[in-house]
Amino acid sequence: MSRRDVLAALSAVAAIGALGAEAQSSARPEHSAATPADAASTSHASASLASARVFHLDHMPTRKMANGGESADCVRGILATGEAVNLHESVLPAGVAPNPLHVIHHSEFILVREGEIDFEHDGKAERVGPGDAIYVAYGTLHTLRNVGNGPAKYFVVGIGGDIRK
Repeated sequence: MSRRDVLAALSAVAAIGALGAEAQSSARPEHSAATPADAASTSHASASLASARVFHLDHMPTRKMANGGESADCVRGILATGEAVNLHESVLPAGVAPNPLHVIHHSEFILVREGEIDFEHDGKAERVGPGDAIYVAYGTLHTLRNVGNGPAKYFVVGIGGDIRK
């Protein structure tokens, strides 16, 4: 399987997962950029991700982070096969890390859209850029750092474990 095939598959997971975000954004309209028509069309949505749909990132709730970054919540839900999925896009200013070294209790794929990022894990750092994918295994001590001159944009797809909370 090529890197392009992996990224296409992960994009499909992200698109399927976005149903949960619309469910969350319709439950919290003050955080959503969705129009009233969008809210009406998603009022029946639930955290169950059992049907295919299209979701637009510009309609997702966005949080400003203390480090100057932003995070757009795309989805939090349960796939028809039982796995919990959480998807968000992060924008990280130059020179900034989103978190100190930390351990996760789920699995993550991080898909880099723009910028240069160092992925620190297992006592080493690996450089990643646009089009690259990172896999963070359950229990991995890790962090990211934007080492580029401009903002870094990336999607995080969390699967299973503690993201059910």
